[in-house]
Amino acid sequence: MTETTPDASTAVRHGYRVDVVWTGNTGQGTTSYRSYERTHEVRAAGKDAIDASADPVFLGDADRYNPEELLVASLSQCHMLWFLHLAADCGVVVTGYHDQARGILAENPDGSGQFEAVELAPEVTVADRASVDVAEALHERAHELCYIAKSVTFPVNCTPTTRIAN
Repeated sequence: MTETTPDASTAVRHGYRVDVVWTGNTGQGTTSYRSYERTHEVRAAGKDAIDASADPVFLGDADRYNPEELLVASLSQCHMLWFLHLAADCGVVVTGYHDQARGILAENPDGSGQFEAVELAPEVTVADRASVDVAEALHERAHELCYIAKSVTFPVNCTPTTRIAN
């Protein structure tokens, strides 16, 4: 759910609400590090829940999304949505978009960690050859506008490929 509240400045504030509900109590609670599952649900009003867990390396369920994947996905989605917006504004007809985004998380000896980088690799299909150069240039602007990329402290790099539709 989003909430929009104007304030006295020129910025408009948008609020986002999600519920994260732990579903991994196996009956013992957190009596030990291995006594519970890392499964949980990410919920938002009026939407299907996302089944989530920790990464399997942290005793999570490999069949569920983990926070690290969702962060990489958020960066990829934000870039794509801005790119499509800009393409539409510039008259570039995009007929396909597929990003194979990758993130690198460094785990420290104390168990903490941080992302070192995310690499976006969108493969964009455009309707005609004349749009290729414009489409490729739009990625830089999409990156500049992406809310999520502007909010993280690690580098988000983009190496796009542009194809022409058959």
